[in-house]
Amino acid sequence: MSGWVFIAVIAAAGLHALWNALVKGGADKALNMGAVVIGHLPLALVAISISPLPTFESLPYLFAGLALHFGYQWFLLRAYQLGDLTQVYPIARGSAPLMVALFSVLVLGVHLQGMELLAVAIIGAGIISLALVRHADGLRNGNAAVLALITGLFIATYSLVDGLGARLSGNSLGYFGWIAAGNAVIMALYLGFTAPQTLRAVPRKGLPVSLIGGSASFVAYALVTWAFTQAPIALVTALRETSIIFALLIGVLFLKERLNLIKVVSTMTTLLGAVLLRFARS
Repeated sequence: MSGWVFIAVIAAAGLHALWNALVKGGADKALNMGAVVIGHLPLALVAISISPLPTFESLPYLFAGLALHFGYQWFLLRAYQLGDLTQVYPIARGSAPLMVALFSVLVLGVHLQGMELLAVAIIGAGIISLALVRHADGLRNGNAAVLALITGLFIATYSLVDGLGARLSGNSLGYFGWIAAGNAVIMALYLGFTAPQTLRAVPRKGLPVSLIGGSASFVAYALVTWAFTQAPIALVTALRETSIIFALLIGVLFLKERLNLIKVVSTMTTLLGAVLLRFARS
């Protein structure tokens, strides 16, 4: 993995943790999630206006990506309504690179070197170990963990679909611009039918989250989509999930979530995997 791709994915990881913290940290998580997704629209329209249309071959991937992104957001929202950022986020993000790596090697025939496979495994193990984290009442939050794992399945699937679609489209920015714009419309329609009061609140109460979180989310995944065209999807997905480090810091410092030994060890394990991944292939 080249230095520029590595830097881009690490930057995306930080931005991704930021918008997740905005969703989790607010009292009305449905409002914040809607604000973030709808907040993609301004930058998405800019991306569409300066980029060529996606190729015809990439359209099935684009439409599949729309459905998968919405499913991911729906399950992530439900998980955040039950569990802490420092539990839900790591499980959701940590399970995804393992699924992507397994599918890439067994189905797509992607060749990963031994050190790369070891790095992916270390990252995944470090993050998934946070499933052992206990809730504030001293009990393990099983329902949140299950929802987070389902979210991870969506992440793995849309990562593969978007990675292949971006390569076929000829322009990763334009490709993601259309996904982000469509996703914003789908979220607005969903809220309009299920929670119209929440949709009406987005331009007022949700405006700061929409501007900050929406922009951070768009830039984060635009960087990742570009990285998908430059390096193996499995490696990009694994490195992106080092966002757990940023999420842990945000959760403890700003959301006042509890810090314990498991979280510290998991974070350091994840960091070790990221370092190995950076230098695995020269």
